[in-house]
Amino acid sequence: MNTRIKPSSVNGVIHVPASKSYLQRAIVASILADGCSTLSRCSFCDDTNAILEIARNLGAKVHLRGDILEIKGKFSAPKAILNCQESGLALRMLSPVVATLPSSTTITGENSLLNRPISMITDAFAQLKVEFTTSHGKLPITVAGNLLGNDIEIDGSQGSQILTGLLMALPLTKNGGKISVHNLKSKPYIEMTLNVLKEWDIRIINQNFSEFFIPGNQQYKSANYSIEGDWSSAAFMIVAAAIGGEITIHGLNTESKQGDMKILEILSTVGASVSFLNDAITIKKMHLNGFDFNASDYPDLFPPLVALAAHCNSKSTIYGVSRLLSKESNRALTLVEEFSKIGVKITILDDKMVVVPSKIKFNTVNSHNDHRIAMALAIAALSSDSGIEIEGFECIKKSYPEFYNDLKIITQQ
Repeated sequence: MNTRIKPSSVNGVIHVPASKSYLQRAIVASILADGCSTLSRCSFCDDTNAILEIARNLGAKVHLRGDILEIKGKFSAPKAILNCQESGLALRMLSPVVATLPSSTTITGENSLLNRPISMITDAFAQLKVEFTTSHGKLPITVAGNLLGNDIEIDGSQGSQILTGLLMALPLTKNGGKISVHNLKSKPYIEMTLNVLKEWDIRIINQNFSEFFIPGNQQYKSANYSIEGDWSSAAFMIVAAAIGGEITIHGLNTESKQGDMKILEILSTVGASVSFLNDAITIKKMHLNGFDFNASDYPDLFPPLVALAAHCNSKSTIYGVSRLLSKESNRALTLVEEFSKIGVKITILDDKMVVVPSKIKFNTVNSHNDHRIAMALAIAALSSDSGIEIEGFECIKKSYPEFYNDLKIITQQ
């Protein structure tokens, strides 16, 4: 599907969707819990729908009333192959968890997930003496089960999702274990995981994010939990306001553990106006200066930051390009390829990306089936001379299905 985003100033009030990262973690904790957990302020996208279907497949009873999700925990051998669709978090979080079952489980995915690396999973299983088979090092993966727990060392330089899975799985095992982590990136996501585990009464001893001590034979207990708004999704609308007008956003927690809240600090650096009132954040367009930012711990901010950098008055440098290589697309190359079509000059030097301020021109661009690329291009289109046509725009459903509707609220699309 091709979608034409027209040039427009922005003005209005929106509510951001629930954090899919928090909701996915909370759903898995609820599956594992004894009793019924209630998750409030929920909203759903392709990734969360995938993990809800997996919850049902693993035996949980799921009931949705408006934005309230009730999950009666049950964790049993799946009725069928577990399909993570395109959710990398679901794959890496659930693989260690299902390894604690007494029977084997097969996990697969769709589209880009079928080609994404799973060595971080198989390396962990080899240390934990979990038997598995893969399809030439890719999905599907079949896990034999009977994980007993053990000490393990992992490399955190390419992300934290497998660590999240291990932190959720090892409390269920007989032996528990110690996880030693080297060069951990995306620490805020581990803070989110620990936050969720605490709510479900799981004890983890965290020593400076380098060692985690996990007692075995723990029991998840049901919880009532409110899902906060998603800073990763909000970042696109925040940038839209900074480059094109004024937007008030409701539903965000300004004391959140979500790393992508860092977008506010960046806006302050570049000179945009940010104000707070109760639960609302208002962002206004101002004169924007170029910026330097290390996004190694915040790789999902790369696409909106590229859109922001294109509108600053001097070049900007974003560090952490190596974190972009195995997303829904190779985001580093995709950002260069697609933004160059609309007149934005981007160069990559080692681990940094340099973006030169540019006048946005019309062209047809491709999302590469990457939701964050599609949204970044849509935001850039707002300041273009005659709009941008985006191929494959429907991929926004992966994380922010209401993105286009919210865009219409704040523009005249």
